[in-house]
Amino acid sequence: MLLRPNHPASFYVKSNWNHEHIHERYLTKREFLTFCGAGLCCLFTPHFFGFPETARAQTAKKGFIRTKLSPYYTALGGGKIRCELCPRRCLVSEGERGFCRVRVNRGGKLYSLVYGNPCAFYLDPIEKESFFHVLPGSTSLTLSTAGCNLRCKFCENWEISQAFPEDVYSYDIPPEIVVKKAKEMNARSIAYTYAEPTIFYEYMSDIARCAKRAGLLNIIHSNGFINPGPLRDLCNVLDAAQIDLKGFTEDFYSELSSGRLSPVLETLKILKQERIHLEITNLVIPTKNDDISLVREMCCWVKSELGPDTPVHFSRFYPLHKLQHLPSTPVSTLEKARAAALSSGLKYVYIGKVPGHEAWNTYCAECKKTVIRRTGYMIREMHLKEGKCAYCGEQIPGIWS
Repeated sequence: MLLRPNHPASFYVKSNWNHEHIHERYLTKREFLTFCGAGLCCLFTPHFFGFPETARAQTAKKGFIRTKLSPYYTALGGGKIRCELCPRRCLVSEGERGFCRVRVNRGGKLYSLVYGNPCAFYLDPIEKESFFHVLPGSTSLTLSTAGCNLRCKFCENWEISQAFPEDVYSYDIPPEIVVKKAKEMNARSIAYTYAEPTIFYEYMSDIARCAKRAGLLNIIHSNGFINPGPLRDLCNVLDAAQIDLKGFTEDFYSELSSGRLSPVLETLKILKQERIHLEITNLVIPTKNDDISLVREMCCWVKSELGPDTPVHFSRFYPLHKLQHLPSTPVSTLEKARAAALSSGLKYVYIGKVPGHEAWNTYCAECKKTVIRRTGYMIREMHLKEGKCAYCGEQIPGIWS
C-alpha cells in the first residue's frame, strides 16, 4: 500500500500476489482506515503518530520543508561545486541541482532539499524489503523521500524516484520522531528504501544514529550507486544492506538505468569488507538481462568476491514505467536462473515476487531441510536455534536476534 504521491487524501494499493497480473486501485481515506482496522498496520499521515496539533504537522504539503548542508562536496571556485556523494560527481553551478534533483548549490555550498521530508512512510514486514535472513517475521518502519541518482526504465516507484521534491506531498518528520514512533509501533528496524536512500543520505544518517542508540537495526535497500567514502561512513551505523544488482554488463546499466556497473560492484565488496549483512536482488527482465550465461557469470562473481553464503534473490519483472511493452518474466526463467546460481555454488537463492513458490523458503545448505517456511510475507515455520539449523546444526548466515 502506498500514499499516492500526487493526492494527499487517497491511498494506493498494488498487489503482486497474482502470478500473471498486477491489480491496483485507489482507496478513499475511509476505505484505507477500514483496511488498517482489518489488521494491516500501514502508517502515513502524521496524526496516526501523535504529532503536535498544528496545521503543518497534520497536512502533507508540496515544497521544501527542511534543508541540510551536505558534508560531501568540493568547492571548485567561481561559485561551482562538485558533489562527492555518488559516482556521478555532478558539477553544480550556483542555483542549480545535481542529477538526483534533490541537491542544490546555494552560495557555493551543497544542500539536501529533502532532509526530514519523507513522502512515503510505512510499517512493513521486513520480508517485503527482500531481507530473508534478517529478523524473520519482524516489522520495519520504512521511509523514503523523492529523488534518485539513476533513471531505471523499469522502476517500480518511479512516481517518487523520478520526481522533484517540490512535486510530491511530503511530511515534516525529524529523525528523533521517526525513531520514537518506530519504538512505539514495536518495529525492530528502520528501512531506507523505495526511492534511492543515497540521495537522502543526511536524513538517513541522522535517523540511523538515533536508531542505534534506541537499539533498532538500520537496513537499506539501495541501488549501490554511492561513492566509497560516504558508504564507509554509513557502515558505522548500518546493519544490513539489500543491493539491487540490476544487470551484469555496463551496457545494461547504461541503456536501462543511465548508470554504471563498476561502482555497484565496488559497493558490494565494501559492504562485505565492512561486515555488513548483505543480500542481493536481481530483477530478471525478459530480453534485457535474462541470458542464463550472464546470470551464471554474475553468480560466479558473487561467490568469488562476496562468498557462497550471500543470499541472492531473482525477482520477477512486471511491465511498469517505460518497459510496459515487455512481458512479465516467465517463472520458468526465474527457475533457470536459480538453478544456475545453485550450480555455481551459491547456497541461498530465492525467487522473488512469485508468492507460494518453493523458492520463497529458506533451506539448510547442509541437510537441505526447510528452516524457514513462508507464505507470502508471513513466517509459517522457523527451525533455527541461535542462527543454526535446528536439524543438523549448520550455521545459517544472517541477523537472527
